[in-house]
Amino acid sequence: MASDPDACVPQTLTDFVFDLYDSISLSQLTEEQSRLYNSVFRDLSGKYFANAPWPSPQIIASECNGDPLFLAIYRELTHRHWHAVSRPSLRDRMEGWDVYRELFDELLLDAEETAFDDSGRTAKFYILPEWAFDVLHEFVYQFQGFCQFRTTLYASAVKHNLIGGDGPSGKAPHHVVENLSVLQEEDESDIWNVETVLGYLQRLVAIGTNPKCTVPAYQYFGIFASVTLSRLECLLSDYTACLQAAVPLANPSAMVLKDEPKSFMDVVHGVFAARLSLTYHMGISFIMLRRYKDAVVTVGSLCSYMQRGFKTGQLRKLPNSDQLFKNYDRMIALLAIVTHLCPACPIEEALAKTIREKHGGQLSKDSAGYGDLFVYCSPKFISPAIPDYSTKDFPMETNAYKHQVQLLEKELDCQSTFRQLRSYLKLYTSLNVDKLVGFGNDRVTLTSMKLVQRQLETSENGDGGTSLKSAMDIHYYVQEDTISIDEAEKQRRFENYFLGQVEQSYEIRKDVNAIATDV
Repeated sequence: MASDPDACVPQTLTDFVFDLYDSISLSQLTEEQSRLYNSVFRDLSGKYFANAPWPSPQIIASECNGDPLFLAIYRELTHRHWHAVSRPSLRDRMEGWDVYRELFDELLLDAEETAFDDSGRTAKFYILPEWAFDVLHEFVYQFQGFCQFRTTLYASAVKHNLIGGDGPSGKAPHHVVENLSVLQEEDESDIWNVETVLGYLQRLVAIGTNPKCTVPAYQYFGIFASVTLSRLECLLSDYTACLQAAVPLANPSAMVLKDEPKSFMDVVHGVFAARLSLTYHMGISFIMLRRYKDAVVTVGSLCSYMQRGFKTGQLRKLPNSDQLFKNYDRMIALLAIVTHLCPACPIEEALAKTIREKHGGQLSKDSAGYGDLFVYCSPKFISPAIPDYSTKDFPMETNAYKHQVQLLEKELDCQSTFRQLRSYLKLYTSLNVDKLVGFGNDRVTLTSMKLVQRQLETSENGDGGTSLKSAMDIHYYVQEDTISIDEAEKQRRFENYFLGQVEQSYEIRKDVNAIATDV
Protein backbone atom coordinates (compact mmCIF):
# COMPACT_ATOMS: atom_id res chain seq x y z
CA MET A 1 0.00 0.00 0.00
CA ALA A 2 1.16 3.55 -0.60
CA SER A 3 2.61 5.67 2.22
CA ASP A 4 0.28 6.63 5.04
CA PRO A 5 -1.79 9.79 4.62
CA ASP A 6 -1.76 12.63 7.10
CA ALA A 7 -2.32 11.43 10.64
CA CYS A 8 -5.03 14.07 11.15
CA VAL A 9 -8.02 11.84 10.44
CA PRO A 10 -11.41 13.56 9.92
CA GLN A 11 -13.93 13.10 12.70
CA THR A 12 -16.34 11.29 10.36
CA LEU A 13 -13.71 8.62 9.74
CA THR A 14 -12.93 8.05 13.41
CA ASP A 15 -16.68 7.84 14.11
CA PHE A 16 -17.03 5.29 11.33
CA VAL A 17 -14.17 3.16 12.66
CA PHE A 18 -15.60 3.30 16.20
CA ASP A 19 -19.09 2.31 15.00
CA LEU A 20 -17.68 -0.46 12.81
CA TYR A 21 -15.71 -1.85 15.75
CA ASP A 22 -18.86 -1.75 17.87
CA SER A 23 -20.89 -3.63 15.23
CA ILE A 24 -18.21 -6.32 14.91
CA SER A 25 -17.14 -6.86 18.52
CA LEU A 26 -19.81 -5.43 20.84
CA SER A 27 -23.38 -4.86 19.62
CA GLN A 28 -23.06 -7.31 16.68
CA LEU A 29 -26.20 -5.88 15.06
CA THR A 30 -26.72 -7.14 11.50
CA GLU A 31 -28.59 -4.10 10.17
CA GLU A 32 -26.11 -1.60 11.62
CA GLN A 33 -23.11 -3.49 10.26
CA SER A 34 -24.78 -3.81 6.86
CA ARG A 35 -25.32 -0.05 6.73
CA LEU A 36 -21.72 0.66 7.68
CA TYR A 37 -20.18 -1.90 5.31
CA ASN A 38 -22.42 -1.52 2.27
CA SER A 39 -23.19 2.20 2.41
CA VAL A 40 -21.08 4.32 4.76
CA PHE A 41 -17.72 2.77 3.80
CA ARG A 42 -18.48 3.23 0.10
CA ASP A 43 -19.54 6.87 0.63
CA LEU A 44 -16.46 7.73 2.70
CA SER A 45 -14.17 6.01 0.20
CA GLY A 46 -15.65 8.02 -2.65
CA LYS A 47 -15.42 11.31 -0.70
CA TYR A 48 -11.96 11.04 0.87
CA PHE A 49 -10.11 8.14 -0.79
CA ALA A 50 -11.19 7.95 -4.42
CA ASN A 51 -7.53 7.71 -5.47
CA ALA A 52 -5.75 7.29 -2.16
CA PRO A 53 -5.36 4.65 0.56
CA TRP A 54 -7.22 4.74 3.85
CA PRO A 55 -5.32 5.55 7.07
CA SER A 56 -3.14 2.73 8.33
CA PRO A 57 -4.34 0.52 11.21
CA GLN A 58 -1.83 2.16 13.57
CA ILE A 59 -3.47 5.56 13.14
CA ILE A 60 -6.97 4.39 14.06
CA ALA A 61 -5.93 1.79 16.67
CA SER A 62 -7.16 3.99 19.54
CA GLU A 63 -10.75 3.74 18.23
CA CYS A 64 -10.84 -0.02 18.83
CA ASN A 65 -8.63 -0.29 21.93
CA GLY A 66 -5.93 -1.87 19.77
CA ASP A 67 -8.01 -5.02 19.14
CA PRO A 68 -5.70 -7.13 16.88
CA LEU A 69 -8.57 -8.99 15.17
CA PHE A 70 -10.43 -5.80 14.31
CA LEU A 71 -7.23 -4.15 13.09
CA ALA A 72 -6.59 -7.14 10.81
CA ILE A 73 -10.18 -6.91 9.48
CA TYR A 74 -9.81 -3.14 8.96
CA ARG A 75 -6.47 -3.59 7.20
CA GLU A 76 -7.95 -6.13 4.78
CA LEU A 77 -10.97 -3.91 4.08
CA THR A 78 -8.88 -0.85 3.29
CA HIS A 79 -6.26 -2.82 1.35
CA ARG A 80 -9.05 -4.29 -0.79
CA HIS A 81 -10.27 -0.74 -1.51
CA TRP A 82 -6.75 0.41 -2.48
CA HIS A 83 -6.26 -2.65 -4.67
CA ALA A 84 -9.52 -1.79 -6.51
CA VAL A 85 -8.89 1.94 -7.13
CA SER A 86 -5.17 1.72 -7.99
CA ARG A 87 -2.99 -0.21 -10.35
CA PRO A 88 -1.26 -2.49 -7.87
CA SER A 89 2.49 -2.77 -8.13
CA LEU A 90 4.49 -5.88 -7.30
CA ARG A 91 5.07 -4.51 -3.81
CA ASP A 92 1.30 -4.01 -3.36
CA ARG A 93 0.66 -7.60 -4.44
CA MET A 94 3.27 -8.87 -2.01
CA GLU A 95 1.83 -6.74 0.79
CA GLY A 96 -1.56 -8.30 0.05
CA TRP A 97 -0.10 -11.64 1.12
CA ASP A 98 0.93 -10.13 4.48
CA VAL A 99 -2.55 -8.62 4.87
CA TYR A 100 -4.35 -11.94 4.44
CA ARG A 101 -1.85 -13.95 6.46
CA GLU A 102 -2.32 -11.57 9.37
CA LEU A 103 -6.12 -11.76 9.10
CA PHE A 104 -6.34 -15.55 8.84
CA ASP A 105 -3.77 -16.09 11.57
CA GLU A 106 -5.90 -13.91 13.87
CA LEU A 107 -9.08 -15.72 12.86
CA LEU A 108 -7.58 -19.16 13.38
CA LEU A 109 -5.88 -18.29 16.67
CA ASP A 110 -7.66 -20.44 19.27
CA ALA A 111 -10.43 -20.86 16.68
CA GLU A 112 -11.48 -24.34 17.82
CA GLU A 113 -11.95 -23.15 21.40
CA THR A 114 -13.85 -20.03 20.32
CA ALA A 115 -15.97 -21.49 17.53
CA PHE A 116 -17.01 -24.61 19.47
CA ASP A 117 -17.99 -22.70 22.63
CA ASP A 118 -21.53 -23.77 23.57
CA SER A 119 -21.67 -21.93 26.90
CA GLY A 120 -24.10 -19.35 25.52
CA ARG A 121 -21.66 -16.45 25.85
CA THR A 122 -21.62 -13.74 23.18
CA ALA A 123 -19.19 -14.52 20.38
CA LYS A 124 -16.05 -12.41 20.28
CA PHE A 125 -16.92 -11.04 16.84
CA TYR A 126 -19.57 -11.02 14.12
CA ILE A 127 -19.26 -10.32 10.42
CA LEU A 128 -21.88 -10.20 7.66
CA PRO A 129 -22.12 -13.18 5.30
CA GLU A 130 -21.54 -10.94 2.25
CA TRP A 131 -18.51 -9.42 3.98
CA ALA A 132 -17.07 -12.86 4.73
CA PHE A 133 -17.53 -13.82 1.08
CA ASP A 134 -15.93 -10.60 -0.16
CA VAL A 135 -12.85 -11.26 2.00
CA LEU A 136 -12.37 -14.81 0.75
CA HIS A 137 -13.26 -13.99 -2.84
CA GLU A 138 -10.67 -11.21 -2.90
CA PHE A 139 -8.12 -13.54 -1.29
CA VAL A 140 -8.39 -16.01 -4.17
CA TYR A 141 -8.60 -13.18 -6.71
CA GLN A 142 -5.32 -11.68 -5.52
CA PHE A 143 -3.67 -15.11 -5.49
CA GLN A 144 -4.84 -15.63 -9.08
CA GLY A 145 -3.55 -12.19 -10.07
CA PHE A 146 -0.15 -12.81 -8.49
CA CYS A 147 0.24 -16.17 -10.27
CA GLN A 148 -0.61 -14.55 -13.61
CA PHE A 149 1.77 -11.65 -12.89
CA ARG A 150 4.58 -14.04 -11.96
CA THR A 151 4.06 -16.22 -15.04
CA THR A 152 3.98 -13.21 -17.38
CA LEU A 153 7.09 -11.72 -15.76
CA TYR A 154 9.07 -14.95 -16.17
CA ALA A 155 8.06 -15.21 -19.84
CA SER A 156 9.08 -11.57 -20.44
CA ALA A 157 12.41 -12.09 -18.66
CA VAL A 158 13.19 -15.14 -20.80
CA LYS A 159 12.17 -13.26 -23.94
CA HIS A 160 14.60 -10.41 -23.17
CA ASN A 161 17.36 -12.84 -22.17
CA LEU A 162 17.41 -11.63 -18.56
CA ILE A 163 17.57 -15.19 -17.19
CA GLY A 164 20.30 -17.74 -17.81
CA GLY A 165 21.73 -15.91 -20.81
CA ASP A 166 24.70 -13.77 -21.76
CA GLY A 167 22.95 -10.56 -20.86
CA PRO A 168 19.87 -8.62 -21.99
CA SER A 169 19.07 -8.76 -25.69
CA GLY A 170 18.41 -5.18 -26.66
CA LYS A 171 16.81 -2.77 -24.26
CA ALA A 172 14.68 -4.68 -21.76
CA PRO A 173 11.69 -2.82 -20.27
CA HIS A 174 12.59 -1.13 -16.99
CA HIS A 175 9.61 -2.54 -15.09
CA VAL A 176 10.55 -6.10 -16.10
CA VAL A 177 14.12 -5.65 -14.86
CA GLU A 178 12.95 -4.03 -11.62
CA ASN A 179 10.26 -6.60 -10.82
CA LEU A 180 12.59 -9.49 -11.65
CA SER A 181 15.19 -8.04 -9.30
CA VAL A 182 12.61 -7.78 -6.50
CA LEU A 183 11.51 -11.40 -6.86
CA GLN A 184 15.08 -12.65 -7.05
CA GLU A 185 15.95 -10.79 -3.84
CA GLU A 186 12.87 -11.88 -1.90
CA ASP A 187 12.24 -15.36 -0.60
CA GLU A 188 9.35 -15.98 -2.97
CA SER A 189 8.75 -19.55 -1.84
CA ASP A 190 6.49 -18.28 0.95
CA ILE A 191 4.74 -15.46 -0.95
CA TRP A 192 1.32 -16.55 -2.21
CA ASN A 193 2.37 -20.18 -1.90
CA VAL A 194 -0.43 -22.40 -3.20
CA GLU A 195 -0.10 -24.92 -0.37
CA THR A 196 -0.47 -22.17 2.24
CA VAL A 197 -3.42 -20.63 0.38
CA LEU A 198 -5.19 -24.00 0.21
CA GLY A 199 -4.28 -24.65 3.84
CA TYR A 200 -6.00 -21.49 5.07
CA LEU A 201 -9.17 -22.22 3.13
CA GLN A 202 -9.28 -25.86 4.21
CA ARG A 203 -8.84 -24.95 7.89
CA LEU A 204 -11.64 -22.40 7.67
CA VAL A 205 -13.89 -25.01 6.05
CA ALA A 206 -13.02 -27.62 8.68
CA ILE A 207 -13.87 -25.23 11.52
CA GLY A 208 -16.86 -23.39 10.07
CA THR A 209 -18.70 -26.47 8.76
CA ASN A 210 -18.03 -28.60 11.83
CA PRO A 211 -21.33 -29.57 13.55
CA LYS A 212 -19.85 -28.33 16.86
CA CYS A 213 -19.33 -24.80 15.51
CA THR A 214 -21.93 -22.43 17.00
CA VAL A 215 -20.46 -19.02 16.13
CA PRO A 216 -22.15 -17.52 13.03
CA ALA A 217 -19.04 -15.58 11.93
CA TYR A 218 -16.94 -18.75 11.82
CA GLN A 219 -19.77 -20.57 10.07
CA TYR A 220 -19.94 -17.85 7.41
CA PHE A 221 -16.19 -18.03 6.87
CA GLY A 222 -16.42 -21.82 6.63
CA ILE A 223 -19.32 -21.74 4.18
CA PHE A 224 -17.75 -19.20 1.86
CA ALA A 225 -14.33 -20.80 2.20
CA SER A 226 -15.99 -23.87 0.62
CA VAL A 227 -17.26 -21.67 -2.22
CA THR A 228 -13.90 -20.00 -2.84
CA LEU A 229 -12.00 -23.28 -2.41
CA SER A 230 -14.20 -24.76 -5.12
CA ARG A 231 -13.33 -21.79 -7.34
CA LEU A 232 -9.61 -22.11 -6.63
CA GLU A 233 -9.53 -25.84 -7.38
CA CYS A 234 -11.24 -25.12 -10.71
CA LEU A 235 -8.64 -22.44 -11.55
CA LEU A 236 -5.95 -25.01 -10.77
CA SER A 237 -7.70 -27.48 -13.14
CA ASP A 238 -8.43 -29.99 -10.36
CA TYR A 239 -12.08 -30.47 -11.26
CA THR A 240 -12.78 -33.40 -8.96
CA ALA A 241 -11.48 -31.38 -6.00
CA CYS A 242 -13.63 -28.44 -7.14
CA LEU A 243 -16.79 -30.53 -6.77
CA GLN A 244 -15.56 -32.12 -3.56
CA ALA A 245 -15.03 -28.69 -1.97
CA ALA A 246 -18.75 -27.96 -2.28
CA VAL A 247 -19.85 -31.16 -0.51
CA PRO A 248 -20.07 -29.62 3.02
CA LEU A 249 -22.63 -27.10 1.74
CA ALA A 250 -25.12 -29.85 0.88
CA ASN A 251 -25.56 -30.99 4.49
CA PRO A 252 -29.29 -30.38 5.14
CA SER A 253 -28.98 -30.65 8.92
CA ALA A 254 -26.27 -27.97 9.26
CA MET A 255 -27.82 -24.63 10.29
CA VAL A 256 -26.64 -21.09 11.01
CA LEU A 257 -28.55 -19.72 14.01
CA LYS A 258 -28.33 -15.97 13.48
CA ASP A 259 -31.52 -13.86 13.32
CA GLU A 260 -33.36 -16.81 11.73
CA PRO A 261 -32.15 -20.40 11.15
CA LYS A 262 -30.71 -20.98 7.68
CA SER A 263 -29.11 -23.97 6.04
CA PHE A 264 -25.63 -23.60 4.56
CA MET A 265 -27.01 -23.54 1.01
CA ASP A 266 -29.56 -20.87 1.99
CA VAL A 267 -26.67 -18.73 3.22
CA VAL A 268 -24.91 -19.17 -0.12
CA HIS A 269 -28.08 -18.27 -2.02
CA GLY A 270 -28.45 -15.20 0.20
CA VAL A 271 -25.23 -13.80 -1.29
CA PHE A 272 -25.89 -13.89 -5.02
CA ALA A 273 -22.24 -13.36 -5.99
CA ALA A 274 -21.34 -16.52 -4.02
CA ARG A 275 -24.13 -18.51 -5.64
CA LEU A 276 -22.99 -17.34 -9.07
CA SER A 277 -19.35 -18.22 -8.41
CA LEU A 278 -20.17 -21.68 -7.06
CA THR A 279 -22.54 -22.54 -9.92
CA TYR A 280 -20.22 -21.28 -12.64
CA HIS A 281 -17.10 -23.12 -11.48
CA MET A 282 -19.03 -26.32 -10.79
CA GLY A 283 -20.46 -26.08 -14.31
CA ILE A 284 -16.96 -25.79 -15.78
CA SER A 285 -15.85 -28.80 -13.72
CA PHE A 286 -18.82 -30.91 -14.79
CA ILE A 287 -18.04 -30.25 -18.45
CA MET A 288 -14.35 -31.10 -18.11
CA LEU A 289 -15.26 -34.28 -16.22
CA ARG A 290 -17.72 -35.24 -18.96
CA ARG A 291 -20.79 -34.96 -16.72
CA TYR A 292 -22.90 -33.02 -19.19
CA LYS A 293 -26.35 -33.56 -17.68
CA ASP A 294 -25.17 -32.35 -14.28
CA ALA A 295 -23.67 -29.30 -16.00
CA VAL A 296 -27.00 -28.46 -17.63
CA VAL A 297 -28.99 -28.94 -14.42
CA THR A 298 -26.55 -26.84 -12.37
CA VAL A 299 -25.94 -23.99 -14.79
CA GLY A 300 -29.34 -24.08 -16.47
CA SER A 301 -31.30 -23.56 -13.25
CA LEU A 302 -29.31 -20.43 -12.37
CA CYS A 303 -29.51 -19.08 -15.93
CA SER A 304 -33.30 -19.48 -15.83
CA TYR A 305 -33.40 -17.64 -12.51
CA MET A 306 -31.21 -14.84 -13.87
CA GLN A 307 -33.26 -14.61 -17.06
CA ARG A 308 -36.41 -14.04 -15.01
CA GLY A 309 -34.56 -11.68 -12.67
CA PHE A 310 -33.42 -9.48 -15.55
CA LYS A 311 -36.96 -9.32 -16.94
CA THR A 312 -38.51 -8.32 -13.63
CA GLY A 313 -35.66 -5.95 -12.75
CA GLN A 314 -34.89 -7.83 -9.54
CA LEU A 315 -31.22 -8.44 -10.40
CA ARG A 316 -30.72 -4.91 -11.69
CA LYS A 317 -30.94 -3.70 -8.10
CA LEU A 318 -27.84 -5.66 -7.09
CA PRO A 319 -24.39 -4.03 -7.05
CA ASN A 320 -22.30 -4.51 -10.21
CA SER A 321 -25.34 -5.52 -12.26
CA ASP A 322 -23.31 -4.98 -15.46
CA GLN A 323 -20.97 -7.74 -14.34
CA LEU A 324 -23.97 -10.02 -13.80
CA PHE A 325 -24.90 -9.61 -17.47
CA LYS A 326 -21.38 -10.65 -18.50
CA ASN A 327 -21.45 -13.70 -16.23
CA TYR A 328 -24.88 -14.62 -17.56
CA ASP A 329 -23.59 -14.48 -21.15
CA ARG A 330 -20.63 -16.67 -20.21
CA MET A 331 -22.89 -19.30 -18.70
CA ILE A 332 -25.14 -19.22 -21.77
CA ALA A 333 -22.03 -19.93 -23.84
CA LEU A 334 -21.26 -22.76 -21.45
CA LEU A 335 -24.71 -24.25 -22.05
CA ALA A 336 -24.17 -23.92 -25.81
CA ILE A 337 -21.09 -26.14 -25.54
CA VAL A 338 -22.89 -28.72 -23.40
CA THR A 339 -25.87 -28.99 -25.74
CA HIS A 340 -23.43 -29.58 -28.59
CA LEU A 341 -21.61 -32.32 -26.70
CA CYS A 342 -24.79 -33.91 -25.40
CA PRO A 343 -27.94 -32.99 -27.38
CA ALA A 344 -30.06 -35.15 -25.08
CA CYS A 345 -29.48 -32.83 -22.09
CA PRO A 346 -32.81 -31.31 -20.99
CA ILE A 347 -32.94 -27.52 -21.26
CA GLU A 348 -35.74 -24.98 -21.00
CA GLU A 349 -37.07 -23.66 -24.29
CA ALA A 350 -36.40 -20.05 -23.29
CA LEU A 351 -32.73 -20.87 -22.70
CA ALA A 352 -32.53 -22.90 -25.91
CA LYS A 353 -33.88 -19.90 -27.81
CA THR A 354 -31.31 -17.60 -26.19
CA ILE A 355 -28.52 -20.02 -27.12
CA ARG A 356 -29.65 -20.07 -30.75
CA GLU A 357 -29.88 -16.28 -30.89
CA LYS A 358 -26.48 -15.63 -29.30
CA HIS A 359 -24.41 -18.51 -30.63
CA GLY A 360 -26.34 -19.89 -33.60
CA GLY A 361 -23.46 -19.13 -35.96
CA GLN A 362 -20.85 -20.88 -33.83
CA LEU A 363 -23.14 -23.87 -33.24
CA SER A 364 -22.88 -24.72 -36.93
CA LYS A 365 -19.07 -24.63 -36.96
CA ASP A 366 -16.59 -27.37 -36.26
CA SER A 367 -14.78 -27.91 -32.96
CA ALA A 368 -12.56 -24.86 -33.53
CA GLY A 369 -15.61 -22.63 -33.16
CA TYR A 370 -16.41 -24.26 -29.84
CA GLY A 371 -12.83 -23.78 -28.74
CA ASP A 372 -13.26 -20.04 -29.25
CA LEU A 373 -16.51 -20.22 -27.32
CA PHE A 374 -14.79 -21.98 -24.44
CA VAL A 375 -12.03 -19.34 -24.38
CA TYR A 376 -14.78 -16.74 -23.95
CA CYS A 377 -16.68 -18.50 -21.18
CA SER A 378 -13.86 -20.24 -19.28
CA PRO A 379 -12.13 -18.82 -16.19
CA LYS A 380 -8.52 -17.64 -16.30
CA PHE A 381 -6.76 -20.86 -15.35
CA ILE A 382 -3.48 -20.43 -13.51
CA SER A 383 -0.23 -22.25 -12.90
CA PRO A 384 0.84 -22.04 -9.24
CA ALA A 385 4.44 -23.14 -9.94
CA ILE A 386 7.15 -20.85 -8.57
CA PRO A 387 9.70 -20.35 -11.39
CA ASP A 388 13.43 -20.79 -11.01
CA TYR A 389 14.82 -17.40 -11.99
CA SER A 390 18.34 -18.79 -12.43
CA THR A 391 17.49 -20.75 -15.58
CA LYS A 392 15.36 -20.16 -18.63
CA ASP A 393 14.75 -23.90 -19.05
CA PHE A 394 12.27 -24.06 -16.16
CA PRO A 395 9.15 -25.95 -17.41
CA MET A 396 6.75 -23.05 -16.81
CA GLU A 397 3.21 -23.34 -18.15
CA THR A 398 2.72 -19.81 -19.51
CA ASN A 399 -0.74 -20.44 -20.94
CA ALA A 400 -2.63 -22.70 -18.55
CA TYR A 401 -5.98 -21.84 -20.08
CA LYS A 402 -4.77 -22.78 -23.59
CA HIS A 403 -3.95 -26.24 -22.28
CA GLN A 404 -7.52 -26.64 -20.99
CA VAL A 405 -8.92 -25.39 -24.31
CA GLN A 406 -6.84 -28.01 -26.12
CA LEU A 407 -8.27 -30.72 -23.86
CA LEU A 408 -11.82 -29.62 -24.66
CA GLU A 409 -11.10 -29.41 -28.40
CA LYS A 410 -9.68 -32.93 -28.27
CA GLU A 411 -12.91 -34.10 -26.63
CA LEU A 412 -14.93 -32.32 -29.32
CA ASP A 413 -12.89 -33.93 -32.08
CA CYS A 414 -13.47 -37.37 -30.57
CA GLN A 415 -17.22 -36.77 -30.43
CA SER A 416 -17.60 -35.10 -33.83
CA THR A 417 -18.50 -38.45 -35.43
CA PHE A 418 -21.11 -39.10 -32.72
CA ARG A 419 -23.37 -36.28 -33.89
CA GLN A 420 -23.34 -37.60 -37.45
CA LEU A 421 -24.00 -41.16 -36.30
CA ARG A 422 -26.81 -39.99 -34.03
CA SER A 423 -28.48 -38.10 -36.90
CA TYR A 424 -28.54 -41.30 -39.02
CA LEU A 425 -29.80 -43.52 -36.21
CA LYS A 426 -32.73 -41.18 -35.48
CA LEU A 427 -34.00 -41.76 -39.05
CA TYR A 428 -34.40 -45.53 -38.68
CA THR A 429 -35.90 -48.13 -36.39
CA SER A 430 -33.59 -50.80 -37.79
CA LEU A 431 -30.57 -50.55 -40.03
CA ASN A 432 -27.97 -52.86 -41.55
CA VAL A 433 -24.45 -52.26 -40.26
CA ASP A 434 -22.98 -52.32 -43.76
CA LYS A 435 -25.44 -49.65 -44.86
CA LEU A 436 -24.43 -47.45 -41.93
CA VAL A 437 -20.76 -47.95 -42.81
CA GLY A 438 -21.59 -46.94 -46.36
CA PHE A 439 -22.76 -43.57 -45.03
CA GLY A 440 -19.21 -42.88 -43.91
CA ASN A 441 -19.39 -44.23 -40.35
CA ASP A 442 -17.25 -46.81 -38.61
CA ARG A 443 -18.35 -50.00 -36.87
CA VAL A 444 -16.27 -49.12 -33.81
CA THR A 445 -18.18 -45.85 -33.38
CA LEU A 446 -21.33 -47.76 -32.41
CA THR A 447 -19.74 -49.16 -29.27
CA SER A 448 -17.55 -46.16 -28.45
CA MET A 449 -20.56 -43.81 -28.47
CA LYS A 450 -22.35 -46.01 -25.97
CA LEU A 451 -19.31 -46.02 -23.70
CA VAL A 452 -18.60 -42.28 -23.91
CA GLN A 453 -22.23 -41.31 -23.35
CA ARG A 454 -22.40 -43.43 -20.21
CA GLN A 455 -21.67 -40.73 -17.64
CA LEU A 456 -21.83 -40.04 -13.95
CA GLU A 457 -24.97 -38.23 -12.82
CA THR A 458 -25.94 -36.90 -9.42
CA SER A 459 -28.54 -39.09 -7.73
CA GLU A 460 -32.05 -37.70 -7.53
CA ASN A 461 -32.58 -38.81 -3.92
CA GLY A 462 -30.58 -35.84 -2.62
CA ASP A 463 -27.86 -37.82 -0.83
CA GLY A 464 -25.13 -36.31 -3.04
CA GLY A 465 -24.18 -39.68 -4.53
CA THR A 466 -23.54 -40.42 -8.19
CA SER A 467 -24.40 -43.26 -10.52
CA LEU A 468 -23.54 -44.20 -14.10
CA LYS A 469 -26.35 -43.52 -16.57
CA SER A 470 -26.69 -43.15 -20.30
CA ALA A 471 -26.85 -39.57 -21.58
CA MET A 472 -28.21 -40.57 -24.99
CA ASP A 473 -31.72 -39.83 -26.21
CA ILE A 474 -31.80 -42.98 -28.37
CA HIS A 475 -31.30 -46.62 -27.46
CA TYR A 476 -29.88 -49.17 -29.86
CA TYR A 477 -28.30 -52.59 -29.89
CA VAL A 478 -26.58 -54.68 -32.54
CA GLN A 479 -27.64 -58.25 -33.22
CA GLU A 480 -25.54 -59.96 -35.86
CA ASP A 481 -25.50 -57.37 -38.71
CA THR A 482 -28.66 -55.46 -37.78
CA ILE A 483 -28.92 -52.37 -35.60
CA SER A 484 -32.22 -51.98 -33.74
CA ILE A 485 -33.02 -48.42 -32.67
CA ASP A 486 -35.56 -47.26 -30.12
CA GLU A 487 -35.90 -43.52 -29.52
CA ALA A 488 -36.22 -42.63 -25.86
CA GLU A 489 -39.67 -41.63 -24.69
CA LYS A 490 -39.98 -37.85 -24.39
CA GLN A 491 -41.05 -36.76 -20.95
CA ARG A 492 -42.85 -33.46 -20.67
CA ARG A 493 -42.10 -31.99 -17.27
CA PHE A 494 -43.79 -28.84 -16.02
CA GLU A 495 -42.72 -28.74 -12.37
CA ASN A 496 -39.75 -26.46 -13.03
CA TYR A 497 -42.01 -23.85 -14.61
CA PHE A 498 -44.47 -23.86 -11.71
CA LEU A 499 -41.71 -23.88 -9.10
CA GLY A 500 -40.15 -20.92 -10.88
CA GLN A 501 -43.43 -19.04 -10.82
CA VAL A 502 -43.88 -19.79 -7.11
CA GLU A 503 -40.36 -18.54 -6.39
CA GLN A 504 -40.94 -15.42 -8.47
CA SER A 505 -44.22 -14.71 -6.62
CA TYR A 506 -42.45 -15.15 -3.31
CA GLU A 507 -39.76 -12.64 -4.26
CA ILE A 508 -42.39 -10.13 -5.40
CA ARG A 509 -44.29 -10.50 -2.11
CA LYS A 510 -41.06 -10.07 -0.17
CA ASP A 511 -40.30 -6.84 -2.04
CA VAL A 512 -43.85 -5.58 -1.49
CA ASN A 513 -43.72 -6.35 2.24
CA ALA A 514 -40.44 -4.45 2.51
CA ILE A 515 -42.08 -1.24 1.25
CA ALA A 516 -42.72 1.20 4.07
CA THR A 517 -46.46 1.93 4.30
CA ASP A 518 -46.46 4.15 7.38
CA VAL A 519 -48.28 7.42 6.79
